[in-house]
Amino acid sequence: MVFKRLLGSLGVGGPTVDTVLDPGAARPGGTLTGQVHLKGGNADFDIDHIALELVARVEVEHEEGESEGVAAFERFTVGGGFRLAEGEERSVPFSVTLPWETPVTELYGQDLGIVLGVRTELAVAGAKDKGDLDRLAVAPLPVQEAVLEALGQLGHGFKSADLEYGRIGGTGQQLPFYQEIELVPAPQYAHLVNEIELTFLAHPGGMDVVLEADRRGGPFSAGHDALTLFTVGHHDVRDWNTEVDGWIRRLVEHRASYGSPAPYGHDGHPGHGHGHGDHHHGDHHHGDQHHDGHRSGPGMGTVVAAGAAGLAVGVVGGMVAAEVVDEVGDFFEGEEEEG
Repeated sequence: MVFKRLLGSLGVGGPTVDTVLDPGAARPGGTLTGQVHLKGGNADFDIDHIALELVARVEVEHEEGESEGVAAFERFTVGGGFRLAEGEERSVPFSVTLPWETPVTELYGQDLGIVLGVRTELAVAGAKDKGDLDRLAVAPLPVQEAVLEALGQLGHGFKSADLEYGRIGGTGQQLPFYQEIELVPAPQYAHLVNEIELTFLAHPGGMDVVLEADRRGGPFSAGHDALTLFTVGHHDVRDWNTEVDGWIRRLVEHRASYGSPAPYGHDGHPGHGHGHGDHHHGDHHHGDQHHDGHRSGPGMGTVVAAGAAGLAVGVVGGMVAAEVVDEVGDFFEGEEEEG
């Protein structure tokens, strides 16, 4: 048993703590289980409480540019109210429910570069110490995976993923940030769209799928963003390729819906203001609305993906790089030094 860190604020001889998450990735809205292992110090200590805090690395945009920060987005008390004897080893099991909007950190087992952590706080005799920080892995819900898989099969490529601080207006978003998955558009849309951005906002009754297109400007018009929102159920059975292609068509082809030269941005002001404030939508389409139903034919992106895990090709090709792994390590090391 390796106890990661002496609780510095409790002084030499205080208890040590090591939180071990059960193997495997969790899922949004699902259960996270594990154990908090405690080892007593050189005297008896009264443990007031043991708390787990979920934290995330987020991108924050401001007038000076963009910076990274750490956002705590959930907290659970999992134990406490007992005396830890000198040298005693004790394990406290826990089972907590993740928020539905917990970001996805991996796709088909490949790391997306999203950094989530579980930070353990031990309160002893009025002193608190955030003594342990563990990386949290989260896999997509089945409906999220179905949408991502359809995008890959339709020829859209994975570019990157990050967490943006701010809220998306017109939705029931609960967390103070949202996950944005950036996609390279399929060939048949490349002349219209620079990039497609995807956000999942899951909730107990289903999931909102927010799509944003960074559109190419024509010779007489400036490029601007277009947004749509669709709602799906957790257990929906659909022809996802046709459904998702309809969403993309609606997003990029219905120019009349976004005819204003100054559409709403993320902060409610004209332009493309990511992250600092509400992310308003100029248009809201819900999942059961009809689309044109057209399928893309061969050569139009339908057979670009290799196998079922279409987007995984993009992940393997570009995202799993050494610098991503390094960033994750630096984040946690920095957090533990600050804590």
